[in-house]
Amino acid sequence: MLTVKRFIFNPIQENTYVVYNGKDACAVVDPGCYFPEEKQSLSHWFKEHHLHPNLLLNTHCHLDHVFGNKWVAEHYNLILQMGEKELWTFKFAPESGVRWGMPFENYSGEIIFLKEGDKILMGEDILEVFFTPGHSVGHIVFYDSKQGFLIGGDVLFRLGIGRTDIPGGDTEVLFNSIRNKLFTLPNDVIVYPGHGEPTTIGYEKENNPFLSPTRNA
Repeated sequence: MLTVKRFIFNPIQENTYVVYNGKDACAVVDPGCYFPEEKQSLSHWFKEHHLHPNLLLNTHCHLDHVFGNKWVAEHYNLILQMGEKELWTFKFAPESGVRWGMPFENYSGEIIFLKEGDKILMGEDILEVFFTPGHSVGHIVFYDSKQGFLIGGDVLFRLGIGRTDIPGGDTEVLFNSIRNKLFTLPNDVIVYPGHGEPTTIGYEKENNPFLSPTRNA
C-alpha cells in the first residue's frame, strides 16, 4: 500500500510529493525544494522515517517543479524520469529561473523518458503513466488504479486548471487531456495537484468553473 506525503516548497508554493510503501519503494515526484533549509527538511524527513528514495519523477519541468532535481539525484544517486516530449521545457527551466529571480543549476545526468502506458513499479504497486499535455508539451501524470489516486502535476486543481498562457501551453489541448484522460477515471479518485489542496475527479466534474462545458457534454 502506498502513502502520499506532501511538502510545499519554494516561493511559488509548489507541491512536492513523496510516494512510498515503507519497505522497498520510495519516489520523489517534482522536487521543488529551492532553499537549503527546504532540502534539509526533506532529507531530515527521510532519515526520520528510515526511507531512501529510489525513484525521481517529474510530471513536467517548469522551474518550480524541478528546482530540487539535481540535489535529489546527486544526494540519493537517482536517474531522472520524465515525459518523452518534455525535453524543451526541461532545457528552458534555468532561463526561466533567471527571469523569475530564482537562478538554479539544472539536473545534467541521464534521463529516462516515459510515455503513455508505461508502468512504474513501486514494490507490489504500480503507477501508470498518462500523457496529459496542455499545461506543458510533455506533461504526464501518475495513476494508481488500485488505491485510486493520481499525482497530477499542473493539469487539474481544486476548482482550477493549469495555466496555458506560457510557452508550450494550449488551452484546448489541456481541456482534451482533462476530459479524455482524467474525467474518464472513477469519481472517487483523489487528485494530488502540483499546487493547492487535493481534490477528487467527481468534485471537479461537478464544481470546477473552468470545465462547465464538460458537465453539459
